[in-house]
Amino acid sequence: MTRIRAVLFDLDGTLVDQESASESAVVEWAAELSVTTSDLAERWRRISAHHYERYQRRDISFSEQRRERVRELLGSDLDSAAADRLFAGYLRRYEDGWSLFADAIPALERARGAGCRLGILTNGDREQQMQKVGRFSISAYVDEVVCSSELPAAKPDVRAFQAAVERIGAEADETLMVGDHVDHDVRGAIAAGLPAVLVDRGRSLSDAGVPRVTSLDEVSFAL
Repeated sequence: MTRIRAVLFDLDGTLVDQESASESAVVEWAAELSVTTSDLAERWRRISAHHYERYQRRDISFSEQRRERVRELLGSDLDSAAADRLFAGYLRRYEDGWSLFADAIPALERARGAGCRLGILTNGDREQQMQKVGRFSISAYVDEVVCSSELPAAKPDVRAFQAAVERIGAEADETLMVGDHVDHDVRGAIAAGLPAVLVDRGRSLSDAGVPRVTSLDEVSFAL
């Protein structure tokens, strides 16, 4: 088996817990707007995922996907300025709620200790993703941060993985992809020739048919 010489980590859901931040932020924000539904957090998650995928396909801009999320949640055809103003109330709470998973830094340290070059490959806007990287000092451990906003395509497109592998200075078959999304991170990476492992923190994807761990503590960097 080819020795692992480099590791690409996904950011959100893998190193940084943004989902918990999103759930708590939307509940507080929606209450301020007098929006109350029993499935609010799940509804916001579905709305956000749908419009973020549109952004990743380059159908709409990063700013517009935010506006569309507000419009759909409120069921209102808001103009851009109004949608931006309302989204700011959510965004402030969301950013305040970001946290680093407890197993993130130990995993980065182990990978570095194994002699690997390290990178982040994230489907996101570079400005926002670098806020997370900077806040938690992740940049001290990684050689490259590659964001989909600067690529011709986002994960799971093979071009995203090819660009990241090139940036990190390794070959595909010696670069391990570690992420929490079955399709974007794992199947996309495998299609691009990278070995990959799914981080299934919720223990709900045992039948995914891909290499799987439930914590970064279980990832081996000496394959």
